[in-house]
Amino acid sequence: MMTVPPPRHPVPAFDLFNVLFEQIYDPTMTVVLTFDGQVDEAILKMATMRLIRSNPYIRSRFAVLDGQPVWEEIGEEEWGRAFSILELPEDGKIPPAVLPPSVDLRAGPQIRVTVYRGTGGDTICVTCHHGFCDATGVLTMAEDLSSAYRGVIADPHYAPPDTGCYDRTTDRILSLFTEEECRLAIAEEEPFVDRWHFPAEQVGRGTQRAACRTLPVDRLGRIKALAKEYGGTVNDVLIAAFFLAFLAIRDDPADRGTPRGILTSADMRRLLPGAERLPPMNLSVAFELMLEAGPGATLGDILPRVVSSMKRRKDGRIGPGCIHFYDEIYAGGMDAVEAFFDDMIDRYRRDGEKNPVFANLGIINPDEYLPMPGKDGRDLSLERFHFIPCICWPYGFLMVAYTFRGELTIMTAYEEGPYSTETVERFLEYVDGYLA
Repeated sequence: MMTVPPPRHPVPAFDLFNVLFEQIYDPTMTVVLTFDGQVDEAILKMATMRLIRSNPYIRSRFAVLDGQPVWEEIGEEEWGRAFSILELPEDGKIPPAVLPPSVDLRAGPQIRVTVYRGTGGDTICVTCHHGFCDATGVLTMAEDLSSAYRGVIADPHYAPPDTGCYDRTTDRILSLFTEEECRLAIAEEEPFVDRWHFPAEQVGRGTQRAACRTLPVDRLGRIKALAKEYGGTVNDVLIAAFFLAFLAIRDDPADRGTPRGILTSADMRRLLPGAERLPPMNLSVAFELMLEAGPGATLGDILPRVVSSMKRRKDGRIGPGCIHFYDEIYAGGMDAVEAFFDDMIDRYRRDGEKNPVFANLGIINPDEYLPMPGKDGRDLSLERFHFIPCICWPYGFLMVAYTFRGELTIMTAYEEGPYSTETVERFLEYVDGYLA
C-alpha cells in the first residue's frame, strides 16, 4: 500500500536564503511580553495549537526533497513541542536576561511559545526562525496568538480564520513597479562590500546572550527634535548613532574619513495599497548605506549625509534590485544557492569582514496584545515588551531599535566568548551617549 506524502508547499527565494543564513548567524527572533499576573496556560496552549492549525506554513517543517526546498506539513501529534511553561524559582531570570528555546526549523512547527512563570507574573515568548518570516511576521504571530487566546476564552470552540495556502513570494511587491522601474532598480543595485567588523575575541561559537538599553520618554522627544532640525526622521538619528558607535568601539584610525558600510532594511509591506494585514512571511529587503566620519565626529556632522542618503533611497526604487539579486541566484537551483553561501563564508573566513546591520521596528502598539485576560479573571497589564533579534557570532553584528509606550529600546543578541560582553555593553553605551 502506497503512503500518501504530506502536503508540501514551495519555498520562495526570501525564505530559502533566510534559512541558509543560519550558517553565519542564528536567525532566531523572539517577541517577549511580560504581564503583571498569570495567564491561563491551558487556554494559551489551546490557542497555540489552533493558531498552528489555521496556517499550513506554521504547521510545516523546512526540508529539501529531491533538490527542491519545501514547507512540508507535519502531523498534529508533533505540534505539542511548540508550547512549554517554565516555573521559575524566586530569583529566576526571564528574557532577555536569558534566551528562550529556539524553533527547530527542520522539525516544525514554525512557532514556539514559552511561558516563564515567576512570582511577579508571566512572561510569554513567541519565537520563530527568520527563514519562516521577518520581524514584522513575528510581531504578527504574537498578535494573532493574543487574539486567539481571547477568542478561546470567549468561546471554547473558537478557531482563528484559516489562512489557506497564501502567496509567500515577493511577486506582489514587484507588481507595484513598472518594467522600466524594475530595470533601472536592477541596474542601480550595487553589491554589498564588507569593509569592517565588530571587535571579536575569537572566531567560532559561544554562549547566547542579549543586551539592551531602554531610554526614558524624554530622550525620545529630544531625538525627534534633532531629527526635525535636520529634516530627517528618528530612524536617521538612530542610524547615525549606530554608525558613530561602531567607529568608537573599533577605535581604528583606518576607519576615520574612509567610506564604511552599514546594512539596514525596509519592510516592503508599507508599499502595498490599503490596510491589508498579511499573514507571516518574509517581505523585507536589505540595502547598504556608505558613510564616513572624521575624528571627533558628532551626530550633527554625519546626520546630513544619513538624511540625504535615506531620502534618496525612499524616493527611489528600493526593493526590485534586492529581490532580483536573490531571485536570479534562486533560479539556478540549490547548487547555485549553496555555491553563493560557500563563497560568502569563504570570504568572511579569509577577510574577517562583515558590515554591521541595523533595523528599526518602529512603534510597538500595546493594544495589539491587549486585553489579556488573566487566570484570575482580571485583565492583565502588559508591563514590558522586548524584541530579541537574530543572534550573531563573528563576524556578524546586528542591533535593533523599537519604541514602546514612548520609551526607545536598543537591543542586540550575540554569542559570548567570540564576543566580549563588556565590549557589547560598551557599544550600547556609545549608542546611548550619541543619542543623549
